[in-house]
Amino acid sequence: MFFIYIVTMSLVVQIIWLFVLAIPVACISWTVTHEEVFREPREFCIEKCKNGKTIFVRKFFYLFTCEYCFSHYVTILLLVLTGYKLLLDDWRGYIIAGFSLVWIANIYMSLFGLIRLDIKAEKIETNINEEALNKQRGSVDQNNADNTKDK
Repeated sequence: MFFIYIVTMSLVVQIIWLFVLAIPVACISWTVTHEEVFREPREFCIEKCKNGKTIFVRKFFYLFTCEYCFSHYVTILLLVLTGYKLLLDDWRGYIIAGFSLVWIANIYMSLFGLIRLDIKAEKIETNINEEALNKQRGSVDQNNADNTKDK
């Protein structure tokens, strides 16, 4: 039997919410699991993850080191705070919204990771080129100094 569900937001508005809510999910998840500001707590969690006595302890602390895993909990928090539902206006709307938000947020984080990797590679290449140029200048300056002494 088919049921007709009354959706409070139009589908277009729901999709806009999906892509907008995925931004803070991605931002919070990436910051906690990768950035310097949370390095000490993350290192503590990595240590507990590797050396925890029980599987529960190891898995619990792993959640704070994996951006994909952590994004599920950030998503749950945002769903509770916003009441956002996708497609259906009951509990199933929360489930659809939750998995959709995690998926979009992880696409954002993957793109951000690729961009950062590309920027880092360009920075390394620039440093190598600058060092090579400085060596060339140094050898040219040394040759000029030697030529000046000879005269």
